[in-house]
Amino acid sequence: MQIIKNKQLVENAWSFVGDDDLVSDSGDITVTLERWKNQNQQLSNRAGKTGVRLTTTDSADDLAGITNGLELIELDFPHFGDGRLFSHAYLLRNRLGYQGEIRAVGRFLPDQIFYLHRVGVNAFQLEDQNQIPLALSCLGDFSVSYQASSN
Repeated sequence: MQIIKNKQLVENAWSFVGDDDLVSDSGDITVTLERWKNQNQQLSNRAGKTGVRLTTTDSADDLAGITNGLELIELDFPHFGDGRLFSHAYLLRNRLGYQGEIRAVGRFLPDQIFYLHRVGVNAFQLEDQNQIPLALSCLGDFSVSYQASSN
């Protein structure tokens, strides 16, 4: 599966592992924040990289102090009308100083990509791969901005 990362198409090397699924020792995975909190030591000792997936009900502040060890934070959009994850991205970049990859996953619209990018999201995993060309074009929707952004 291809994703958009830093305005380029790349192959996705990461997979999500649910709370009830077994974690292999290799491969790059993301887990829920709750699993990360409960199994941080075990996950840190894996040969593969481990990232965290945040939902709308998680708090980005729970990652304070541990963002340096994470290469990927996913924001899981349950539906396009819920904007709380926009705030999570902004807080991760500006309050917590996170410099790694922030990836939007789940149900967001290509029309939202420009605004997600403005608040710090630098990667997008679209459910419908046919929308990738539209999503790439949305990153250039506006050439002038009146407000400061995270990027």
